[in-house]
Amino acid sequence: MITHAVSQYRKYKNLIWVLAITDFKLRYQNSVLGYVWALLQPLLLFTILNFVFSSLFARDGGIEYYSLQLITSLMIFLFFSEATSAGLRSLVSKSQLVTKIFVPRWTIIVASTLNAFLIFLMNLIVIAGFFAWYKFVPSLSSVLMFIFFIIMLYLFIIGFSLIAAPLFVRFRDIAMIWEVVTRALMYLSPILYPLSMLPEKWHQIILANPVAFIIHFNKEALINGHFADFWQYTLFGITIIAVLFFGILAYRFQVNKIAEYI
Repeated sequence: MITHAVSQYRKYKNLIWVLAITDFKLRYQNSVLGYVWALLQPLLLFTILNFVFSSLFARDGGIEYYSLQLITSLMIFLFFSEATSAGLRSLVSKSQLVTKIFVPRWTIIVASTLNAFLIFLMNLIVIAGFFAWYKFVPSLSSVLMFIFFIIMLYLFIIGFSLIAAPLFVRFRDIAMIWEVVTRALMYLSPILYPLSMLPEKWHQIILANPVAFIIHFNKEALINGHFADFWQYTLFGITIIAVLFFGILAYRFQVNKIAEYI
């Protein structure tokens, strides 16, 4: 099934990238600052959060390079939030393509998530700028782990979107529910605070969430040079692949009813 999905991507990859780039251009077409907003919005949010929490954790908590940990974690979570929200709404927002033109529905879903990925790539400029400002150079293994985490996060986003987008066609309340869930996930993930400040008995429960796992161990790898145990990476990888596999199955089950309800 995964092999078939890869072959289908190769077949329609040009269409997917055209849709993604078109969405990216249209998003900032009528704004004065244009693409600068892709950098400015997360940077403003970081500035506020860093001002509030850095004095609490960087000094009293003794966390080294708290600002670097916050900016990387925040950018990753914003990518997750933006991409899942776009994937969730993709079929409804592109209803004309679904009902009037023969386009594989999954290409619309994937293209919507790629649009968020393009924004994340731009935000990497901000992350690199902060590391340069603090004169902090992460190890090669840490950078490779960061890339690995982003790839796995994107696979998780695809799996979620393949499940949620067809459901949203029928049940529009899902969007409001997901907004609440993502807000809760932001505070349940160790973005603003270190995982160590929570009781140890809660650590494994928190890390069972793939987003929290990525955020925590990405900080540990990039800043502290610490990595998870092999069994933790194994469970994490199995979880991601399971979500992607289930997403493909759920999409196939629902795809024939999409045009009927849209």
